Amino acid sequence: MREKLEHIKIRYHEILETLADPDIFRDQERYKQLTRDQKNLEPIVQATEKYEKLLDHIHEDEQILRGNDAELKQIVREELDDLLAEKESMEEHLKFLLIPKDPNDDRNTILEIRSGTGGDEAALFAADLYRMYTRYAERQGWKVEVLASSELGIGGLKEISMLITGQSVYSKLKYESGVHRVQRVPVTESSGRIHTSAATVAVLPEMDDVDVEIDEKDIRIDTYRASGHGGQHVNKTDSAIRITHFPTGIVVTCQDESSQHKNKEKALKILYSRVYTEMAEAQQKSIAEERKSQVSTGDRSAKIRTYNFPQGRITDHRINYTAHNLPAVMEGDLDELIEELTLADNMEKLKNL
Repeated sequence: MREKLEHIKIRYHEILETLADPDIFRDQERYKQLTRDQKNLEPIVQATEKYEKLLDHIHEDEQILRGNDAELKQIVREELDDLLAEKESMEEHLKFLLIPKDPNDDRNTILEIRSGTGGDEAALFAADLYRMYTRYAERQGWKVEVLASSELGIGGLKEISMLITGQSVYSKLKYESGVHRVQRVPVTESSGRIHTSAATVAVLPEMDDVDVEIDEKDIRIDTYRASGHGGQHVNKTDSAIRITHFPTGIVVTCQDESSQHKNKEKALKILYSRVYTEMAEAQQKSIAEERKSQVSTGDRSAKIRTYNFPQGRITDHRINYTAHNLPAVMEGDLDELIEELTLADNMEKLKNL
């Protein structure tokens, strides 16, 4: 660990020297990258300097214990116990700081919700999840923009894709990917029987053509007339867009906008993020298999959570977390749950440092 910390300190001071050079402003991309690196390394460097001062203090006390002053040795002996305990605590803190940062953590996020097994009730639950995440986004001060959606007349959602922009969005939402199961009495159920249904959530870091290279020959773009509920909602022009990516088989459709150009722009935004995630998931799975991670950010087929309405209970199956605050969670109070998931993942990563 000491060697890593020393390397980080050297790199940090190299960055400071480079940023002090006025010529750096001529290359804005490099300047932005260096300022990001400085921001990421600064907490580690500050903690390292504090840790090194503590080690110096411990060394001084140990020197005194080798001396002949009995009274001073007694004072130092009591102080040294506290310093050694602080050293152990600081080393744990530094280990957490050294956990490799997910390069996508600061990115905006495309969050997709699809109704699964359970018919109309699954669609209603998908709408509830959409409301839950938009409420959470409001609490975080994030902005939500719907990119594409398919509604059902009962007030449910067949599927919805939304772009969430703000500070560190992906870092907080990345553990939401997977199957969300609900247990409750549907509004359409007259006998009062509890039904189980599900919806799938996919969390994709926002990407564009700079981050992901997609050859024009690998995609087909089709236009068609948007469907609607009838009357003024039916589009009379071919403004809806369908993009097919041949290598992965990914198909993206977008018809929410009246402009073909805007629908194409939104569809491409979703496509770039889905293609990137498709490539990243294979790599994540191999890493997860190596470290047997409890927390998955990639497997969208795994059942990750159960929302039990009769008991007011929410359970995350990956970390065996259960709480009885379901009404608050459905109103967007996800902070405690996300903190527990982040902590569990960090603890797994610590084992591999």
